[in-house]
Amino acid sequence: MATLMEQKCPCCGGAVRFDTGSQKLKCPYCDTEFDIEAMPQGMDNAGGSTVEQIEWNSDNNEWAAGETDGMKVYGCNSCGGEIVADETTGASSCPYCGNPVVMKGQFEGALRPNLVIPFKYDKKAAKEALKKHIATKKFVPKAFKDENHLDEIKGVYVPHWLFTCDAFAEIRSVAEKLRRWEDKNYRYTEVSEFDVFRSGNLSFDNVPVDGSTKMPDDLMEAIEPFNINDAVDFNTAYLAGYLADKYDVGVEESMNRANERIRQSAIDAFEETVVGYDSITTTGANMTVMNGTYKYALYPVWILKTSWNGKDYIFAMNGQTGKFVGDIPTDTALIKKLGLLIGTGVGAAAYGLLWLISLF
Repeated sequence: MATLMEQKCPCCGGAVRFDTGSQKLKCPYCDTEFDIEAMPQGMDNAGGSTVEQIEWNSDNNEWAAGETDGMKVYGCNSCGGEIVADETTGASSCPYCGNPVVMKGQFEGALRPNLVIPFKYDKKAAKEALKKHIATKKFVPKAFKDENHLDEIKGVYVPHWLFTCDAFAEIRSVAEKLRRWEDKNYRYTEVSEFDVFRSGNLSFDNVPVDGSTKMPDDLMEAIEPFNINDAVDFNTAYLAGYLADKYDVGVEESMNRANERIRQSAIDAFEETVVGYDSITTTGANMTVMNGTYKYALYPVWILKTSWNGKDYIFAMNGQTGKFVGDIPTDTALIKKLGLLIGTGVGAAAYGLLWLISLF
């Protein structure tokens, strides 16, 4: 679900927007700027291993009275997503699949976010990042560079559950040391195995779990990490001019994913303390988690869509750091040409060039 918020300028009545440069609200009509804190909330609606059961405590809040007034729900008939938009929005499209959305009714329910990481890169920066991304990639068809066009670009706050806890973990592993030698007749390899045990206390802060099924997981993970130190207390003023996707993966469902991320992080941390071996394999991990709490936060993402040769391409940019990712087509004619060169005996140099294709 996504929310499009609109706030009115107290000076001229125009719709204000969050300005990434000044990190303030700014009216595009009279150029008046407002500090986020100075904008009253009442104005926001003018627009083998085990993990023991974790008791997670919530730091989340409900929406204040009147905060959701004027917010309408729109539904996407294509992907099933829901968008919450200001009642002044006459028409919109799904930020993920691009299909038109239709009015469904009044917005209600859902938790109010605790934190938000404001956008630091604007739409212009996202467009420039797309051009640079395409221009710097090798083996892209020239026609794609010349003919593809930007169909849609939207700034979306993607929901995340953030889990914080203390943990006591016990990790059992098998470590191996190899010794190799040879004589005139044979080559020998001696494998020595050692049982390794590690235990200790660890703390985890704000382990993120994506709360939207509509945001492709590979894109979301590819533009991580986000710096949670830049997060601020949620205020609807930060949403001005952007969409805010409402979580459709509840916190209960996300807890299992959080537990697994915490478990794997504990294993990785203990394995780093095991040195002097050629390999290490974890055989068991037992963990007790305590003092667990969770929060609901919004992360800024630019979603861009282009089309070429009858196919759609989706890109994503981290709205905080500017990290940009996305798939682009490959010049298959060039690849075939390189393959032919290899087959006719050009040799290792061409083979190396073909291998490099997989890196782009």
